[in-house]
This record gives sequence, C-alpha cells and structure tokens, in this order.
Amino acid sequence: MPMSPALAVARLRSLQSDFPERFESLLAASADTDPDVDAAVREVVAAVRREGEAAVLAYTRRFDGVTADTLSSLRVPARDLDAAWDAVDAAERAALTEAAHRIRSYHERQRQESWHYLDEDGSMLGQRITPLDRVGVYVPGGRASYPSSVLMNAIPARVAGVAEIVMTVPAPSGALSPLVLAAARLAEIDEVWTIGGAQAVAALAFGAGPIRAVDKIVGPGNRYVAAAKRQVFGAVGIDMLAGPSEIVIVCDGSAPAEWIAMDLFSQAEHDEEARAILISPDGEFLDRVEAAIALMLPELARADIIARSLAAHGALIEVRDLDEAIGLVNRLAPEHLELAVANAECLIEGVRHAGAIFLGTRTPEAFGDYCAGPNHVLPTARTARFSSPLGVYDFQKRTSVIGCSARGARRLAGIASTLARGEGLTAHAHSAELRGSDDGDTGD
Repeated sequence: MPMSPALAVARLRSLQSDFPERFESLLAASADTDPDVDAAVREVVAAVRREGEAAVLAYTRRFDGVTADTLSSLRVPARDLDAAWDAVDAAERAALTEAAHRIRSYHERQRQESWHYLDEDGSMLGQRITPLDRVGVYVPGGRASYPSSVLMNAIPARVAGVAEIVMTVPAPSGALSPLVLAAARLAEIDEVWTIGGAQAVAALAFGAGPIRAVDKIVGPGNRYVAAAKRQVFGAVGIDMLAGPSEIVIVCDGSAPAEWIAMDLFSQAEHDEEARAILISPDGEFLDRVEAAIALMLPELARADIIARSLAAHGALIEVRDLDEAIGLVNRLAPEHLELAVANAECLIEGVRHAGAIFLGTRTPEAFGDYCAGPNHVLPTARTARFSSPLGVYDFQKRTSVIGCSARGARRLAGIASTLARGEGLTAHAHSAELRGSDDGDTGD
C-alpha cells in the first residue's frame, strides 16, 4: 500500500543501481557541531569559570525564569526527595524499584578489581582499580521527565564506589518532576541542584559557590548541554558526545508488522533528527510495515515529530538475504539494533558494531531504555565502531603499579638505558643505570 506524501519513508533496494549512493546518505548522520551554539555556549562557560556563582544565577534567571539570591537556595533538600518518593503512586514506586534492582544487578557484574603478579625476576607488576571521587549527573528537566536517566547514570557510579554523586536538573519556572526526584532518592544521589543548561555543566566542571567541581560529567541534554560538555572536556571527563537517537531493525518477516512499526516509532518520537531504519529480505513484509505506519501513526501523540523524523532520516531497505543485512548493520554501527528474526542468536556473531543488541521479536528496544538492566546511555552517530555503553568502568580509574626486585632492576636497567640513549634522553639512561648497579643494593 503506497503511503501518503506526508508519511513518506524512503524505500531502498540493494539490487538497484542507485543503492550505494542512497545508502551512503544514511551514513551521513552525525553529532555535528553548530557554530552558533558553540559560540553561545563558549560565552556561558567562560562567564561561569570567571564569575562562578553570580554567572550561574544570572543565566538561570535568564534561561529558566528562576530568580534566586544564592545557589544554596537552589539545592533540593533531602526531605523534598523523601516527599517526592511518597508523592508518586505505588505503581511508579514499584516500577522504579524494580528497574533500579535490574540495573544494579547487571552493572555489579561489570565491576573490575585490582590485580598484580610477580614476573620471573620477582618484580611486582599490576594495576590498581579505584573509583572516581565525585561525579556530576546532568538530567533534562522542565517539560521533559527522565527518571530512567537518573537511574542509568547514577547507579553504575554508585556500584563503582564513587563517593559523591551530584545531580543537576533544570526547573524552568520552578517546575520539577516528582518522578525524577524520587529516582534521585532511590539512586542515593548526594546533592541535587535545580540548575540546567550550559551553566550547569560549567558549574560542575569548574565549581561555583557551594557547588564543588566534579571529576566527570555524565548524562543527556540538548545541543547546548552537549556543546558545553565538549568544551569542558579535559578539565573534567565526560561520558560521550551523543547525537540523535537511532534504531536499526533487521527482520525476516516473522514478527507482526505492527510491532515493528511501533518499534520504529519508539525512536522517531524522540525528535525529528532521530533515525529509524528497517532492513529485511522480505519485500512483502516491508509493504506491510509501510501500511502499518500509515495506519497507526495518526493515532500517536507525537505523530508530527515521528513523521518528520521518518521522512528525513528513516528508511525501509530490501536486501538479498540476512547476511547482507548484517553487513549494512556494521556500516551503520547503530545505537540500538533489533534482530527481530527467528534464531536471532545465530546472527549475533556477525554483528561487530552496535551499542546494544536486542534479540528476537519479543525484545523491543523500549525494554532497554527503562528496565532490562544494561545501560541505555549508548554510542550514537556510528561511534559504536570504537566506543561502548556507559558502565561501571566509566567511573573507575586504572593505575599502573611497578615494583622492581634487585634482579629485576638490573635486567630493566640495560633495556631502558639502551632505548633512552637511542632517543637522546641521557638523564633517563643515567637514572636507569644507577638502579642497575650494585650500589645501594638492599638485597631484595
């Protein structure tokens, strides 16, 4: 069934001569920078770094319509977190609790431990694993309410052993989501500040009044928040530079077309830059999904956003077989990949690049967003080729440890001296040679 022009989604076929060029255009989506946004954010970051609390208060008044004399008045007290927990209904508390349990259980398996060994000379070599001291979690606020982001960012930090977790969430005109505050209580966040935007990122990075600087900033945000994270990176760590949300679904036709259409909607509804792509060797199945999109879309609350997203960045791709489909997946390196096929486990070995993989027709990406357990903070814009989901390892540092025995020092001295002299660094060579002599040998 052909779709109306307003609901047009690109149809591609790998056998068509223009397929390489058309598919290449799908690879162009990325977390591109906007010079105007960068310039505006640079001004905010510089002001906060220079003026601290005064700048944060000024920008909070300007952008969020919140007037405060001190930043301390914008800190949410623990009693308000308790009150928010009590205010949400029982079903919401139960959902938050179960989601938090599953997220914690999954991430506890990621925790790394220190290790060491003795080499043949009796020298000790190893690695110390230690948590970061203080982490900032940025959570969008106002019209948006993302308690899942609170849990996904804070729980891995807590599992890693981070001592202090600080959350910033904007409250335009004083609006705060009880669900977000309830999630903050459940995740045992130490400080919650009602500030947002680039000024919140800068305050976390450099400190401002009562807000002490953190070691790393994580969490989603709009393009101004993303630009601010990019600009403060180096002074602090960040999780990643995220682009628009994306999903790629590989389907053999065994799933109901309505399920797959709704899974495409689930990503397209984020914003009009989101990317939703379906790949299948079954052309008739693609026709059924196309028809389901046309039928179901008008009933959705965010239909206009979904329609613009699908028209600009969506695609239904017909391929020769599932092997060709997986080849395209690896080129797309998607944030979310659904293998909605029979015997999905047989395809997973061929997937090299994806942020998260959802196996089978009964595993929608939405489960991963909220409660399955793995983290929903994932690499976008093809960065899954070289990066990973947020995890406990992002909140732990690795420190090398070297302790030489006398025999080990003598052995390493000759190697280090030779290489140092080859590089023209004679002080390095002399430092090594001194340890290789018998002078000062304690007999260890």
